[in-house]
Amino acid sequence: QVQLVESGGGLVQAGGSLRLSCAASGRTFSNTGLGWFRRAPGKEREFVAAISWGGRITSYADSVKGRFAISRDNAKNTVYLQMNSLKPEDTAVYYCAAATTNLPSRYPREYDYWGQGTQVTVSS
Repeated sequence: QVQLVESGGGLVQAGGSLRLSCAASGRTFSNTGLGWFRRAPGKEREFVAAISWGGRITSYADSVKGRFAISRDNAKNTVYLQMNSLKPEDTAVYYCAAATTNLPSRYPREYDYWGQGTQVTVSS
């Protein structure tokens, strides 16, 4: 059974940092792109960041560019999201996902496995 399990969420003050992790099990994802999405209360799910299978190509939403960094460790079947300079508007449930391609994608339709999400709350 394929599973993606996120961890590392929590409550942080504005300007603080968090590091999210997403561990995959059930199959290797070393040949697929991986991504992070988020859903804020009352809003639709939105793209945050994605990384290619080898980690050399990344893509970010404009709202997080320069503050967030995505990385992966294929030996551990894990993808990370380092979030710095957090803002209250970053408050959301964050989901990791595994793509159907080996390149980073901004589109949810190109992901076929999803985690259950981890809550990130940024207080002002």
